[in-house]
Amino acid sequence: MSAELQDREPISIEIRPYAAFDLPGMYRVCLQTGASGQDATALYRDPDLLAHIYAGPYPVADPGLSFVAADEQGVLGYVVATADSHGFDAWLEKTWLPPLRHRYPRSLAADPGDGTLDWQRVEQIHTPRPSGPDALYDRWPAHLHIDILPRGQGTGLGRRLIDVLLDALRERGVRGLHLSVGASNPGARAFYLKLGFTEAERHGWGSVMVIDPTDVRG
Repeated sequence: MSAELQDREPISIEIRPYAAFDLPGMYRVCLQTGASGQDATALYRDPDLLAHIYAGPYPVADPGLSFVAADEQGVLGYVVATADSHGFDAWLEKTWLPPLRHRYPRSLAADPGDGTLDWQRVEQIHTPRPSGPDALYDRWPAHLHIDILPRGQGTGLGRRLIDVLLDALRERGVRGLHLSVGASNPGARAFYLKLGFTEAERHGWGSVMVIDPTDVRG
């Protein structure tokens, strides 16, 4: 996840609902921000693998909660979300993950020792989603992923994308949104705190941030 911390000169950026032709650009953005906001291209042999998990399924499952930011060079950022994390996880297990598990067999989930991380994502694809009661999902059922390329950072784009998503969640009556922030990305944590998120959980890997969309107006 990437986020801006300071203002830059404004550039012309359009935010619009997701369209199918945006998906290749979203996959590119996901990879180029996939190392705690930095370019993860060198970390993956398969350039699509990261986005198969963190970008691709969301506009397929619920395109109404996916929004794209674009300028004259193309897609430079997006926010994707689900309003129902329980339902989304069930949909992943039934619809999205089986073809990926066939494409990326479990045998690929072995560290080749060359610094690439494909094997970790393959293991993630083959790890069943937890089921049953979850206090976090019950109180804050929606979750999001947001990524912005460096040329869009520091322009206020992160706030604009979050505001658009919060508006969409309010229209659906969704009263809780959560996201995860890695410990290696303190700038993102500061960004969310500035937007009104609070820290619900802290772990060794990072924090879970939460917000009630009905408490915030864009």
